Amino acid sequence: MKPDVLLVAPIYAASQARLEAGYTVHRLWEAENRDEMIAGIAPRLEVVVTSGGAGIARELIERLPRLRLIACFGVGVDAIDLEAARARGIAVTNTPDVLTEDVADLAIGLMLAALRGIAAADRFVRAGRWLRGGMPLQTKVSGKRLGIVGMGRIGQSIAARAAAFNMSIAWNGPRPKDVPWRYETDLVALAGAVDVLVAACPGGAGTRGLISRAVLQALGAKGVFINIARGSIVDQEALVELLTTHQLGGAGLDVFASEPQVPEQLFALDHVVLQPHQASATHETRAAMGQLVLDNVAAHMAGRTLLTPV
Repeated sequence: MKPDVLLVAPIYAASQARLEAGYTVHRLWEAENRDEMIAGIAPRLEVVVTSGGAGIARELIERLPRLRLIACFGVGVDAIDLEAARARGIAVTNTPDVLTEDVADLAIGLMLAALRGIAAADRFVRAGRWLRGGMPLQTKVSGKRLGIVGMGRIGQSIAARAAAFNMSIAWNGPRPKDVPWRYETDLVALAGAVDVLVAACPGGAGTRGLISRAVLQALGAKGVFINIARGSIVDQEALVELLTTHQLGGAGLDVFASEPQVPEQLFALDHVVLQPHQASATHETRAAMGQLVLDNVAAHMAGRTLLTPV
């Protein structure tokens, strides 16, 4: 009999198919009666697989007395109640490293799109407006001043790419690190000293609202904010207000406070580029993420050391 796995939310299709080939997978999001499903498998269930967006709440953790592993398809674990897991000695794994390059690529893509007006120019051509005259001039990228909030794997990869654009780079985080870029202890001061501010920090309670109104105001009417982190790290109400009143120069946003809901005030703004949380959304990276999930589940089942414990 194959071991039971509770799948909270769908993951990359090929990886999910492999998971279902090796285990008895219970799809929680499809259950007609979730309480009945959970009650039926709780006495024997040791493994939950979830996504970074779906996570797992304390309530569900408490209903699974034999739970020993929460395997997250994603690097962000802010939607998982880590305190509840730690209190029970439940291991949590995620999928770091394999998505770093894609997320850094999209950060640079959003920066290029926002400063050079790439998405707006596409709409300009499609609407036939080029026939009536040229598009307004945009902003140069090379040589600009870049600030990065968070200098983990993704932040460092963004900085390495930005260096190829001859950008001057400074960063902010909870503590200095041995990296070749200038460390700025004050986030408002960093925002006031750069042309582009990229958020690349983890989500969760510790960073909620970190990109405050004051930070965005310091970035200013010519500054551009890029977010490939989490919607929770920014004061979204202030962000929308400053963008709609042009007190902030532009933005490239892959994440939002209440996904998939996006503030409709942003839809008509040509100086804002919007993405549906796509930073790691390539076949190559999602397959690698899925492999890590499968490998962590297999390691648990075999009593081996987990590959990527949080």
